[in-house]
Amino acid sequence: MEQDAAASAAMQILMGAGEARKFVSEAIGAIADWDYGLATDYLAQAQEALREAHVVHTDIIQAEAGGAAAVGFPVLFSHAQDTMMTTDSEIRLVRKLLVVFRAVGERLDAVAPHTDATDGTRENC
Repeated sequence: MEQDAAASAAMQILMGAGEARKFVSEAIGAIADWDYGLATDYLAQAQEALREAHVVHTDIIQAEAGGAAAVGFPVLFSHAQDTMMTTDSEIRLVRKLLVVFRAVGERLDAVAPHTDATDGTRENC
């Protein structure tokens, strides 16, 4: 694989991972606002953006494993892989945080409901 092709693939991976990371950040904000539905939507968008990056990554690995192209390890491609895997970890972590915050919210509601019926947000918590 040419350096230009590897750089192009790395940029595709970085863009997908960066977009996913943006959605992860939005999901954390939604969790902080107790909006679990929106957080779930953002996580789904993050997962899809990361999936697209992973397809590019997998194609390169399969091409090299099949002998079709040698990629080597350009710094940009290494950075792209690192960003993609870190973002994958962030998505997994925020999914778990969402479960925890839902459970905490349910327990708080059982003790003393603080939910505003109009928008689902919590007040004074």
